[in-house]
Amino acid sequence: MSQALLQKIYIEKVIPELMKKFGYKNVHQVPAVKKIVINSGFSATVDKNHVAYVNDEIAKITGQRPVTTKAKLSISNFKLREGQPIGCKVTLRGEVMYDFMLRLISVALPCIRDFRGVPTKMDGQGNYTLGVADHTIFPEVSAEGNTATLGMDICFATSATSDEEGCELLRLFGMPFRKTTTELAADEAAGEAVAEAANT
Repeated sequence: MSQALLQKIYIEKVIPELMKKFGYKNVHQVPAVKKIVINSGFSATVDKNHVAYVNDEIAKITGQRPVTTKAKLSISNFKLREGQPIGCKVTLRGEVMYDFMLRLISVALPCIRDFRGVPTKMDGQGNYTLGVADHTIFPEVSAEGNTATLGMDICFATSATSDEEGCELLRLFGMPFRKTTTELAADEAAGEAVAEAANT
């Protein structure tokens, strides 16, 4: 059985790097991405056609049919009734998860206009959630003929016990995290040093 490209990278590159950096003694201590959950919500007042449209678009992007999420409570201020569709979600695991992650990191995120990296904010337990405002960044979706632009949350659930471990795990997979001002200053200083060395 063939392995997904990122799964191969995880075994050959990510595991040795994390063991070296954090001093794990056992390979089973090394954190991994357990699942990716894609969630897209919509207004409770939308018609059935929009619900079907959202489900179809998420299915195109993930390659897996989403589950429609329904309201658990009735809230009159939001015109919300119990059991009414309010969104859809997909949980990806295994090879499908690695394939989606590869497309997200290598193809979709660089398509965002004026892209400068994604925020590094984790949830305190090594998990990471990324918000995407426009689903047409994915190559599976055609921008022509779309009736609406969908936003979605993409949650990476990892087995890491800290934000530092989770952040390093995703960084080694190629997640384009935004550089801090300290890192930018260090890169600039290194560039100046190289330029000075070249001039002398």
